[in-house]
Formats: sequence, C-alpha cells, structure tokens
Amino acid sequence: MPFARQRAGLDDAALGVLLLGLGAGSIAAMPLAGALAARNGCRTVILAGLLVAIAALPGLATLSTLAWLWPALLLFGAGFGAVDVAMNMQAIIVERESGRSMMSGFHGLFSLGGIVGAAAMALMLGQGMSPLGASLVVAALLLVLLAMAIPGLLPYGSPRSGPAFAWPTGMVLVLGLMCFVAFLAEGAVFDWGAVFLITRRNVPAVYGSLGYAAFSITMTIGRLTGDRVVARLGGARVVAISGVLAAAGFLVVTLLPGWVSSLLGYALVGAGCANIVPVLFTAVGRQKVMPESQALPAVTTLGYAGILAGPAGIGFAAQAVGLAGAFLGVAALLLAVASGNRLLRAGRA
Repeated sequence: MPFARQRAGLDDAALGVLLLGLGAGSIAAMPLAGALAARNGCRTVILAGLLVAIAALPGLATLSTLAWLWPALLLFGAGFGAVDVAMNMQAIIVERESGRSMMSGFHGLFSLGGIVGAAAMALMLGQGMSPLGASLVVAALLLVLLAMAIPGLLPYGSPRSGPAFAWPTGMVLVLGLMCFVAFLAEGAVFDWGAVFLITRRNVPAVYGSLGYAAFSITMTIGRLTGDRVVARLGGARVVAISGVLAAAGFLVVTLLPGWVSSLLGYALVGAGCANIVPVLFTAVGRQKVMPESQALPAVTTLGYAGILAGPAGIGFAAQAVGLAGAFLGVAALLLAVASGNRLLRAGRA
C-alpha cells in the first residue's frame, strides 16, 4: 500500500477509494464462496481463490493509476474473501469433529503468515529488490505452499440449508457488529499502520511494514496460547480484557511521540485483538437465534467488512480529522466491544 500510494500519488481520501476495491471484491465473493464450498468442498474454493489472488499480485506491485489499481485490488479481494470463508468453514468443521477448542490456534497460524510476509518483504525491499520482484518471490512461495497443502484440505464443506446469505438478526447481529469492529482494528493496522509510520513518524518506506510485524507477533503469540486462556478465564472475560488492551494500543500509537512508541502500540493492538474474533466465532456456533448455515456466512461477511471495507472509511475519516483522529475513533469502538462482554456472560449467545 505505501508503494502503490507513492506511485499513483494518492492522498488519504484517494487511498480510501482504492481500498474500497479490496472490500467490494471480498464482500461480493464471500456469500458465493460459502455456497460453492458447501456444494463443491473447501478444497476447491481455497485452491481457486488463492490462484486468483496470486495472479493479481504483480499488478498491485506495478500499476500506477487508480483506474488500473482498483480492478486489480477488486480481483485480489475476491480471491482473498473466497479463501477466508472456505478456510473458516474448514476450521469450524475440524474443530467440531475434534471435540476440542482449536479456533484460536488456527487464527494464530494466519497471524504467523502475517509475520513472515511482513518481515520477508521488509528484508527484500531493504536489500534493494523492487516491489515487483519481491511480489513475484512471494507468489512463487505461495504456489509451493499451496501444492503442499492441497492433500490435507477437506473435499467437502458444511451442509447447506436455506439461502446462501441471510441478514443477521438479534444476538447474531450483535456478534456480527462486534466482529466488524475487531476486524476493523486489524484492517487499520494492516492498511494504515505503515502509512502512519512513514508519514507521521518519518520511518523510511522500506521499513514501514515493521508496525504490522509487531502487531502480528503479539497477535500470533496471543492466538497460539488463546485456547488455554479462554478455557481458564471464559470467553466473556477474554473479550472484555482484549477490547480494553487493543484500545490502549491505539492510544499509545497516536498520543505518544516517536516510532518506538508506535511499534509498542501496534504490539498492544495485536495482543488485544488476538482472541476477540475466535471467541465470537465460537459464540456464533453456539447461538440458537439463527441456523448455523445462515448465521456463519452472515457474521463472516459482516465481520470481514471491517477489515476490507472499514479501512476505506478510515481513509475518509483521516481526510477530515487526520489519521491519528481516525485511530482514536477505532479505539472508542473497541471499548464498546469490551462492554459487550456482558451479553456473552449473560448466556444470551
């Protein structure tokens, strides 16, 4: 994103418009991906989605106008969204059939990929490799990993009943909105963390991804240990503590000077966001307000709108009140999520 922003000469608002392509592609693909995974299996959707996303990478690394970057990001978002739905469907099936809590661990490996990707890109760009060359290296590695993973992917998906998408109601809607905020916080760091370091903390562009690396490290540690933490403290208490911790992280990023403080803040956001979404996804599987076959796609789509479309809203907010002000708004929303733990404790989920 920082390099695309520089190539195309985009301000914060224009970058927000660009990020709408990512959100539009992903949100449009998610309900369709859920239906296709139920009919054709998780393996087919994961394979197709990753190939589409990989094919879009070279364009994202080289295109220099908003008119061309937007459809490339739309294509990448569609592949990304389809994979997310199919992977989470497979995770829920495996967790249910295993009879034990595994969701935080699965999401921890997702975060581990964020660490490896951010660190590898910083290393390659720091050594003088072009964005296109670094992206091609990543694409080649993804193809190798995909070939290794195919035999272990489920050839089936969750049973399908009712429409592919239904608007969430009642407690399911509340869980979806809480997921939206949690994913919005992740998207703020993913899409705007590097921009904030480069433009507000004067960090060289090649090291801009270090903020996301700090975020991913603490998130990965939190998720890999999250199943034990949830078992000990309970999901409601974990959501309350996590929401406050993530909000504190955004306050540190914006209010304390220096790039070291910003990295510490991103680390706090990662620790706070680590287990909110896994706990909420488990709650979706336990609620009785809507059938799981309808509730899961609805909450997934609404939640992932936060990480995909939410950052575009941050861009517009940044144009009006500054990027720091937009981050403070995300902190306020995270405190609202923390207060929602009372609903989980009351057993209504």
